[in-house]
Amino acid sequence: MKKELHLTPIQNWLPHPGRPLIISGPCSAETESQTVTTCKQLAATGKVHALRAGIWKPRTRPGQFEGVGEVGLQWLMAARHETGLPVTTEVATAAHVEACLKAGVDILWVGARTTVNPFSVQEIADALKGVDIPVMVKNPVNPDLELWIGALERLNKAGITKMAAIHRGFSSFDKGPFRNAPMWELAIELKTRIPELDIICDPSHITGARDLISFVSQKGLDLDMAGLMIESHITPDAAWSDAKQQVTPAALNKILEGLIVRQASSDNKNFKDTLTTLREKIDQLDDDIMHKLAERMKISEKIGQYKKENNVTILQVSRWEEIIHTRVAMALVMGISESFSKEFLKLIHNESIQIQTKVMNEKMEKQP
Repeated sequence: MKKELHLTPIQNWLPHPGRPLIISGPCSAETESQTVTTCKQLAATGKVHALRAGIWKPRTRPGQFEGVGEVGLQWLMAARHETGLPVTTEVATAAHVEACLKAGVDILWVGARTTVNPFSVQEIADALKGVDIPVMVKNPVNPDLELWIGALERLNKAGITKMAAIHRGFSSFDKGPFRNAPMWELAIELKTRIPELDIICDPSHITGARDLISFVSQKGLDLDMAGLMIESHITPDAAWSDAKQQVTPAALNKILEGLIVRQASSDNKNFKDTLTTLREKIDQLDDDIMHKLAERMKISEKIGQYKKENNVTILQVSRWEEIIHTRVAMALVMGISESFSKEFLKLIHNESIQIQTKVMNEKMEKQP
């Protein structure tokens, strides 16, 4: 279901010439020299529209670098003075908000560890009542779309209309090649439910590795995200936090030069006609798939009934292993990836088990 928020497009509060919007700067403000020098080199590329730096750093373990604190705001403002670019930093408490407003920070963002806690978000929202300042909201650490939307709603109800979301990936036991699993489908669902909301991709935190930033940046742009937030440091390997995911300003410039920026639509008539034809074919195929799935589930129901009559368990491990082996092999031959076919089969199998479980429970309810 679509959510209605009163939002101001990002272009109206952070003007930039076309897409993508680029926000960059060090993960952490470490020293005044490091902060200002990095920001000046970023501004010199001509491709960065806003500067970022962490002042307060929520860390997993005590004893890790947790940011320089309020003094870093002075360095961030010095960077703004030197470059003429707006600056942004993360806030996690009302005290952070008050310090940033006092210093003159242009844009705030709510971090992933804060978004996950409605009490913390509400504290920030209360501190921002009556304040006209843009706020960006990162997705929560865990893959919970409702928490993400809830944070946006709390801020919007406090009167904040200049908002954007930041997609930085989700903590997952099975991360694969990434620090945080992208779970692009959640970002897509957020955009579907709040179409007027601009989403910025954070490749640095998704990847956790500078070598993958270009790939994830392109993916974000291809999904029509409004911009990128990429961490940059003059000497990344010596950074006090998240060294592996930061790039030099020169490396960032090279990454941005290699990106392909595509339009969300085209006025070309041939394009529209061809796209319409292809989408009609997809619609028909989707109908066919749904019909076939419905037929398969009816058969699963009959199988459940037959197992019930013969007192046989629902799960047949050998049969499931056979399905995975044969169907995945067939999918590969047809050009369908192994990961997709396995996930698709798991969904079908789980639904089949649910149907058969229902059949079994119906039998138990009828027993005296």
